[in-house]
Amino acid sequence: MRRIGVVGCGVMGSGIAELCARSGLDVVVRALDDEASRRGAERLEKVLRRTVRRDKLSDADAEAVRGRLTFTESLADLVECELVIEAVPEVEAVKLAVFRDLDEVFGDRAVVLASNTSSLSIGHLAAATQRPERVIGMHFFNPVSVLPLVEVVSTAHTAPAVAAAAEELLVGTLGKTAVHVRDTAGFIVNALLIPFICSAIRMVETGVAPADIDLAMTLGCSHPMGPLRLADLIGLDTVASIAGLLYAASGNSHDAPPPLLERMVAEGKLGDKSGGGFYSRGSAAAAN
Repeated sequence: MRRIGVVGCGVMGSGIAELCARSGLDVVVRALDDEASRRGAERLEKVLRRTVRRDKLSDADAEAVRGRLTFTESLADLVECELVIEAVPEVEAVKLAVFRDLDEVFGDRAVVLASNTSSLSIGHLAAATQRPERVIGMHFFNPVSVLPLVEVVSTAHTAPAVAAAAEELLVGTLGKTAVHVRDTAGFIVNALLIPFICSAIRMVETGVAPADIDLAMTLGCSHPMGPLRLADLIGLDTVASIAGLLYAASGNSHDAPPPLLERMVAEGKLGDKSGGGFYSRGSAAAAN
């Protein structure tokens, strides 16, 4: 594969596009509109400049990465891509619409359609197309350029050649570690992680300080960061969305988003992306 499409240029879409371009692939990024394109391009430019300043990328290599990136507002401009990764917000109706549109754009062409969903059913997304055999899940983790894991999710209809092509791209070209998981709510990581984070948030609701919870888990369990600091990094809106999906699938109240989490999201306290959540960005002091 030499040409990759990415639908969506938020945090995850931009990260996937950057990784692919730095790995030598031509990347076409489809944004919703001009403003989304501008924000996505600015986000990528900021990352490239920071990487150059840290001497992890030369000026010449950064310029080559820029040359491999193309932004568009039209899905039709992805028609020459060999694989397209959907990375739009974690809203099922939005993702279903993207897959229906991609199915129309590509018709019978042999192209892999992948979703970066963190918790939605790949089989359900594939059912929105006429060719479910070419649909697969490729769940990257944030930050995309740093975390090595990608969950690969095949359905009963995914063609073996599609799964093989996805793994070859991830492992052979992008240098990731792929784990194959079942098409169940939350896959592996979020099915375990999100209830854990929600338990920590319920502990905050009882009066325990976020910093104490995080310190206990880092020093007592050797976690690289505590659950509440991680929640801020992931995005509290994302945590709440995945928790809601897990709850809908299981009916277990332990999976439901806690009231404190829902209140913080409603108030715009989304974590690092908004400048503050359980912590102020760049601060070790809880921002409650």
